[in-house]
Amino acid sequence: MASLINIGMSGLGAAQSGMYTLGNNIANADVESYSRQQIVQKTKGGQQTGQVFIGTGTTLADVRRVYNSYLENQLRTTTSLSSDASSYLNQINPLDKALYGADTGITAALKSFFSAMQDASAKPTEDASRQLLLTSAQALAQRFNSLSAQMNQQNSDINTNMKSMADQVNKLTATIAEYNQQIVKMTAITGKPNDLLDQRDGAVRELNKLIGVDVVEREGNYDIYLKNGQSLVLGNTTQTLETGPNPSDPTRLNLILNRGSTKMDITSSASGGELGGLIRYRNDTLDPALNELGRVALVVADAINSQLAQGIDKNGEFGALLFGDINSAANISQRSVPKLGNSAGSGNLDVTIKDTGKLSTSDYQVTFTSATGYNVRKLPDGTDMGTFDLSTNPPPVIDGFTLALNGGAMSAGDSFKITPTRNAAANIDSTLTDPKRLAFAAPLTAVSGSGNKGTGQITQPTLTSELDIYNAAQRTDLQNGLKYSTPVKLVFGDDSVSPQGYTLYDSKGNSIGTGTIVPGQSNKLQLSVPMVDGSGAPIMDGATQKKFTFEMDITGAPKTGDNYTVSLTKSGSADNRNAQSTIDLQTKGTVEVGADGKGISMTDAYAKLVSNVGGKAAQASMDSDATNALQKSALESRDAVSGVSIDEETGNLIKFQQYYTASSQIIKAAQETFATLINSL
Repeated sequence: MASLINIGMSGLGAAQSGMYTLGNNIANADVESYSRQQIVQKTKGGQQTGQVFIGTGTTLADVRRVYNSYLENQLRTTTSLSSDASSYLNQINPLDKALYGADTGITAALKSFFSAMQDASAKPTEDASRQLLLTSAQALAQRFNSLSAQMNQQNSDINTNMKSMADQVNKLTATIAEYNQQIVKMTAITGKPNDLLDQRDGAVRELNKLIGVDVVEREGNYDIYLKNGQSLVLGNTTQTLETGPNPSDPTRLNLILNRGSTKMDITSSASGGELGGLIRYRNDTLDPALNELGRVALVVADAINSQLAQGIDKNGEFGALLFGDINSAANISQRSVPKLGNSAGSGNLDVTIKDTGKLSTSDYQVTFTSATGYNVRKLPDGTDMGTFDLSTNPPPVIDGFTLALNGGAMSAGDSFKITPTRNAAANIDSTLTDPKRLAFAAPLTAVSGSGNKGTGQITQPTLTSELDIYNAAQRTDLQNGLKYSTPVKLVFGDDSVSPQGYTLYDSKGNSIGTGTIVPGQSNKLQLSVPMVDGSGAPIMDGATQKKFTFEMDITGAPKTGDNYTVSLTKSGSADNRNAQSTIDLQTKGTVEVGADGKGISMTDAYAKLVSNVGGKAAQASMDSDATNALQKSALESRDAVSGVSIDEETGNLIKFQQYYTASSQIIKAAQETFATLINSL
């Protein structure tokens, strides 16, 4: 009787353990990292009776964790990829919308500016249309400023998020190391602690949401490695992540692995998770977009300033800057960032833009090989731009900019990051406030002599000597030359010969040039005038008198003695030729100008930026959808094996209830049998 009761009791215990386990599964059905558990029974062993063995019941061998390491590892990987893609998408979407938005992008503001320029050009003497143009210029500059501020704020947010996530990674790795220690200890004494194993897997999964890691199981421990092979967790010891300023650019934080005695920069090798997505976005999209936006801002300001500088304003003065000087002292000093660790007393580098058409969207690394010699490499591809020297005069032009020492002294090994375009969109501003100072008129005007008798017709002269708005001495000399060396007179000679000769006379009646035309054809005259200052003294370049040049076309057949006078355009002129030349900048190739002189327009350059970012945003959306689908599939595969199915557990619960009832009936039968036996005695 006792054996039969023991068999029943063992069945009751097994059924009760099964119900406990099922209840625990049901209670933890919504716990993300929980793996369902199953009881494992075995027979107690038989008791020999004669020549046979009779069973003695069952016993609980184990409570098994239903777990597949391959599926769990697949879920970790897809979680890392999905988190990376989502992080990247969350960053690029606001930038994409800002760049193409009608209320935030540059395209609409540029169109509005050139429309205002068109209106003002049609009414060059009207102050109201000029004032509207100034307002449009201010709106355009502010649009550049706003976009740049948004991008720089994104960089600040990325820095903040990187620091916060590094702290979260450290907390998770410390937790995993603690789980390792407890699991190894408990496994050796009492068997596998299923709940701790699940919690450790959950912590690893959370870690993969932050940064991509690989897991190697060793003697019950999880050793955690970054994708570059560096360890974060080895058994119960950890190495921590931290952030620090990029030595070449302190405005960007780098990811640092603190290995105790040494620290290792892992920014370039970090991948996966939110951290990987943030770093990828900053390197692949944010910084190039900020540089491209700055390049467009530089070209807009420089091209418009340069063109307006060629004209005459309503007061009869030469053109003033509409936008701020792109080579102001503040601007040239902000384009160079000294590397942390440069020698004590080393100076800084002034970066002066010489040709906005030649600018790229790259940054550059300048490394000094001596006190004056330096090497330049284009970033991020490391293209060698050559070796140069600070003592070279004039300084060499590298991709549209020059370098000069600003204080201190350099030593071999000193390094600088050059960012020619990065801050330009933030610094562009509209500085002109007087609408009369807008130079719409061309500097030279030609009139026909009152006694001309021939059929000769001339076009208005075009000044081919350009005013350099960034070279004060050249600008002053040319302005003085135009002011005091005009008017000049073009007089045609004997009309009975062909080609017909002409003579150019200065304001004092002296011959300063001769040439010929073919009557009846279109002739382009390229004329040169020696320059004098207000006192009549020659303006010299060393031992040579400076000259300004202009060109004009003549058609028809001038008669002997016919003449044309070319003089400086007077104040209040209705001439709008320089305004028209400024309007032409909208479609003129002023960006990425190659050796053949061809480039793309500022409008097309911005459209290219919008297209690039838009394409990346579309790709990021597809990547996010794909990786989310992979992660969802991996989770479903894992849950199909390890997840809790309420329907299945409910069915099993009924089964164990029946087991329990049947085992109790065994005990009841044993009791009744025992009672019958006692009563029979």
